[in-house]
Formats: sequence, C-alpha cells, structure tokens
Amino acid sequence: MKKLKIRADITAVTIVVFIVCIVLVSVMLMQFRTVEQTDITEIENMRESELRVALADWKTRYEEVSAQLEDVNLRIEEYNKRIDDNEEASGLVDEDLNESNILVGKTDVYGEGVVITINNTDTYQIYSQDLLMLINELRYAGAEAICINEVRVLPTTAIVDLSSYISVNQQRLESPYVIKAIGDKEYLSSILNLKGSGFIDIYKNYGMSISMEQSNRVRIPKYNGEFEVNYMQEKVSE
Repeated sequence: MKKLKIRADITAVTIVVFIVCIVLVSVMLMQFRTVEQTDITEIENMRESELRVALADWKTRYEEVSAQLEDVNLRIEEYNKRIDDNEEASGLVDEDLNESNILVGKTDVYGEGVVITINNTDTYQIYSQDLLMLINELRYAGAEAICINEVRVLPTTAIVDLSSYISVNQQRLESPYVIKAIGDKEYLSSILNLKGSGFIDIYKNYGMSISMEQSNRVRIPKYNGEFEVNYMQEKVSE
C-alpha cells in the first residue's frame, strides 16, 4: 500500500512539473512572436529622432551659454581696462604728488653734492647775510636742495640775525654752520672756488674758517614746518 501511495505522489508531481513547463514554453513562444512582430527599424528611427532633438536642444543651450560667456568675458575685459586705467591714473597722480613733495621740500632727499662747513673765528663773526650769500651762490650753481645744520632751506625760508645766534625757519642755529647742497658736485665746487669771486676765496680772505668736501651721497632732511597760504588764491577762469 505504501509503495502504491509513493508512486501516486511521484506521478502527481511529474504531472504538475510537466504542466508548468508547458506554460513556460508557451509564454516564451509568445514573447518571441511579439519581438518578431516589432519593427526594429522603427525603434531605431525613433531613437535617432530623439537623439537629434536632444542634440539640437543641447546645441541651442551651448550657443546660449557660449554667447553669455562671451558677454561676460567682454565685461571682465572692460572692467580690467577700467582698473588698469584707474591704476595708471592713480600712479601718475602719485608720481606727480611725489615730485611736488620733493620740489617743495616735504620729503627727505639724497644725491651727490657738496658739504660746506663755516665757523666763527677771532677775526670774523658770521651773520645771516653771509649764509644768504652762500645759499644764493649755491642756487646760482644749480643746487636742487639745501639745508643748514639739518634745517631745510626753502625759497620762503627766513634767515635773520637774533642776538648771538641766527634764526633759520624760526630755529636757533649757532656756529659752526654746516651747509649741505645737492647738485652737480663738480660744478658746485668750481663755482664756490672761483678765484677772486667765489664764496670760499672771498670769505677766507675775510678771515672766516671755511672748508668744503664733495660727496656722492648727501642727505638733506624734509621741511618740518607747516605751509601756510594766507593771501594766494587759485585763478578762476573767466
């Protein structure tokens, strides 16, 4: 009885497996038929059309972005040009300002020139007019900057006698007086040493103690006072 029951179960399982196999084969055949009935060329054409549309769309976007990029680059170039122009203008202004400061004595300056030292003696007392004569002779010889005892001498500098000392730019100076001048050292020296008419020859004969040396690096300090304009005004165009 048991053997008959086991055989019956095996038979039933075999039948079920067989039926399942038939169903699977039928489904596969249906899929193959569906694939055979599908137009592969149409699918490829559809894909190509879609690709063309997508490509055209991306091309349009690229052209738009490229145009925007070109516009941005032009703006950047324009901004850089403006920056360069402003920097150039600013550089020119700074250069002009620096040159003006040098000319009016607002900066320390260096250059070749001469250093003259004059001193009182038992036979000669130095006065403001002596310093003024020396300064005028240096300017005549082309001195670009002058100082007396480290006090910058400007065209507006007041040099006056006050009691036992000399006032230069309202600063009290006493002998010895060290006068520095920047300019062509050879020419300055030759003018001061002119026989019979140069400052050195004349004042040595008067009894003044005087010496001069040439230098490749003369330092003259800036003017430490304040510039005041009380009466001058800028001319207004009519």
